[in-house]
Amino acid sequence: MKYDFETLVTRRNVGSSKWNLMQKLNGDVSDDIVPFSVADMEFKMPPQIVEGLKKYIDDSIFGYTEATEEYYKAVCNWMERRHDWKIKKEWITEFSGVVPALHIIIRALTEKEDSVLLMTPVYYPFYTVIKLNNRRVIKNELVFCSDHYEINFEDFEEKAKLESTKLLILCNPHNPVGRVWSEEELKKIGRICIDNNVLIVSDEIHFDLIMPGYKHTVFANISEEFAGSSVICTAPSKTFNLAGLQASNIITSNKKIRDKIVTERRASIGNSGLNIFGYKACEIAYNECEDWLDELIQVLSENKKLVEDFMKTNIAEIKVIDLEGTYLQWLDFRTLEEDHKVLEKFMHTEAQFFLDEGYIFGDEGQGFERINLACPKDVLKEALDRLLEAVKRCYK
Repeated sequence: MKYDFETLVTRRNVGSSKWNLMQKLNGDVSDDIVPFSVADMEFKMPPQIVEGLKKYIDDSIFGYTEATEEYYKAVCNWMERRHDWKIKKEWITEFSGVVPALHIIIRALTEKEDSVLLMTPVYYPFYTVIKLNNRRVIKNELVFCSDHYEINFEDFEEKAKLESTKLLILCNPHNPVGRVWSEEELKKIGRICIDNNVLIVSDEIHFDLIMPGYKHTVFANISEEFAGSSVICTAPSKTFNLAGLQASNIITSNKKIRDKIVTERRASIGNSGLNIFGYKACEIAYNECEDWLDELIQVLSENKKLVEDFMKTNIAEIKVIDLEGTYLQWLDFRTLEEDHKVLEKFMHTEAQFFLDEGYIFGDEGQGFERINLACPKDVLKEALDRLLEAVKRCYK
């Protein structure tokens, strides 16, 4: 391989939220333990970004900074080259992250006590964003079908028809269950929402991280009608491990919607420019790091298979849900341990295996765990072996 996906860079005692959380959960955790929870990577950074930012620092003054023409060109070219999605620079509104953007979007496009539809289990900040802004969560529970999830469209339509339902937050690829919704499924979702005057906010932050054999469809790229009724949330952060630089691009062709978002952003946070390094890192990533991403996907696919094969061979009670997109694999532990709180304690104390507990994604996630595959293969293998030994001690 051209790039280094094998060297582990420890993030202990440097402020990493994931590593700090592990220490809080178990203060006695061994120094060589790596967490597999929060969705950032344990890989070395793309060298083009590191070297590009070094040069940028040498040549720059860190004053108030706005997006440049080169920045917009990089974003637009990435969307067309990688996703066959032709966008215009004026469709882009920059935010410091997708979650901060969702706060603004919900306030801009809905009223207090309106309902926001979610397909659950789902990325847990969605619940917080809705509730903190005095909107109501309405659930469309996904249907678990042995090794994958499907949409209950009958229930979805019933919920969309409710007078209070004004917005859908769509997660595609879906976090945590790993589905990449097909174009056919997206068309059904869009048709139901548009017919019932429900706007679609599609969080597609993982849309570059698609496993071999699957294809991502940008919701707004299906038709002009779908584009006009939707807001697409994108960022380079998951793709290139840039979350700490806080840059995202929220895209909609509908000027009326966009103006509402921009107005609410100005009212809520005033100066809305990005971190100066976020602009530059995004530009470098989209212009220079596509081959790094291609290698990354190969590594993630290998790690995905490693977990599948390991569980099948060694701990068949743990069912691995098929991963189509993201680097976050969904595991069903319910046959091994029915009580999700007992499972949590076992994972943190006996196995010292720090994943994201399934229940944080909603009640539908109880008994499941989400593992982050974005780490060197030998680190993942060591953790799986540690899990196996703990299972043997406690369950066999």
